[in-house]
Amino acid sequence: MSHVLLVSPSFHGYWRSIADALGRAGHEVTTYAYDSLTSRKAKVRHKLVHELPKQFGYDPTAAIARDFTRGAVEVLTSTKPEVVFTIKGDQLGAAYWDAVASSGARRITWFYDELRRMHHSQALLAEIGPLASYSALDCAALSQQGIAMTYVPLAFDQYVAQPIRQPSVDEVVFIGARYPKRTADLTALHQAGVPVRAYGHFWSRHLADRARTFQWSRPEFPTGRELSRKAAYELQSQATAALNIHGDQDGFTMRTFEVCGMGGLQLCDRTDVSGLYDPERELAVFESVDQLIELAQRARADRIWAESLREAGRARTLAEHTFDHRISALESLWA
Repeated sequence: MSHVLLVSPSFHGYWRSIADALGRAGHEVTTYAYDSLTSRKAKVRHKLVHELPKQFGYDPTAAIARDFTRGAVEVLTSTKPEVVFTIKGDQLGAAYWDAVASSGARRITWFYDELRRMHHSQALLAEIGPLASYSALDCAALSQQGIAMTYVPLAFDQYVAQPIRQPSVDEVVFIGARYPKRTADLTALHQAGVPVRAYGHFWSRHLADRARTFQWSRPEFPTGRELSRKAAYELQSQATAALNIHGDQDGFTMRTFEVCGMGGLQLCDRTDVSGLYDPERELAVFESVDQLIELAQRARADRIWAESLREAGRARTLAEHTFDHRISALESLWA
C-alpha cells in the first residue's frame, strides 16, 4: 500500500470520508484541505479581502489561488507522498501542478463538479491525469478530444450516522444550495399544502446567515440553518421524504447516495438516475411539478410503498455506492 497525500476542498468535510476510505483500503493518508479557514482570523481575513470586494466587482480568483497554492505546495514538499490524490484542485495554481509533476509521485485527480464551473484549461487537463469525474458528459467530451477521463460517481459514507428507521419528521426536506429550480419546486409543494423545509445558509432567515451570504430575501416556505453532515444524514432518514433537485448539473449529487444510504425516501428530478438506482423500486423520480406534488403526497399517505423504497434504496447503496467502492475504482487508475 502507499502513502497518499489527499489534497481537497473542505466542502462539507467530504475529504474526511475519502481519507477514511483510503485508510480502510490500507493506505497511509496525509490530508490537506486547501481552502480550509481554520481560525477566526483566517475567516475574517477571507471575508474582508476576498468575499466582500467581490460584491463590488472585484474578481478574487487569482488572489485566492495564490493563498491556497502556497499551502498545498508546502505540504506536498514536506510529506513526500507516493501518491498525490487531488479533488477538484481548480483553485490551485500552476505552481501546485508543477510541484506534483516534479515530485515523482503517482497521481490522480477526481472532479465532483462540472468542468464548465472550474478553471482548468484543456492543456492542464491533458497533463494532470489520470482523471476521474462524477460527470459522464465531461468524460465523453474529453474522450472526443483525446483526453482520458473515467466516470466515477459520488458516494455514501456509511460511518457518519446510523439510519433512524421510523420517520418522525412530517416534512419533505431539502438540504443544499439555493438555486431557482429548487426554490420553484419547494414553493410549489408549499402552495399545494405539503409540509416542506429547506436547510442551508442561503435559505436560513438567521441574521448571521443573511449577512454571510450578502442576501436578505428568503422564500415563503419554512427554512432552517445549515446542518452538520451527521445531522443532515439523520434528518433525511427521519423525514417523510428528501428532495434531490439538481438543476444545472449532469453529475449526481452526494444527496443521491446519502438519502438512499440512510434509508430515506428520495424524490429525484433525474430519470437518468436509472443507471445507479431502480426508479420503480429504490427511489421515486419526477419529471414535472405535478408529479413531484403527487409523489410527496403519496409519501405521506402510503407508508408501505415508502418503506419498500427506503429498504431497497439502502440495500443498493451499501452494495454498490459507498466511498469504499469508489476508492477501489480510483486505486486502479493510479496503480
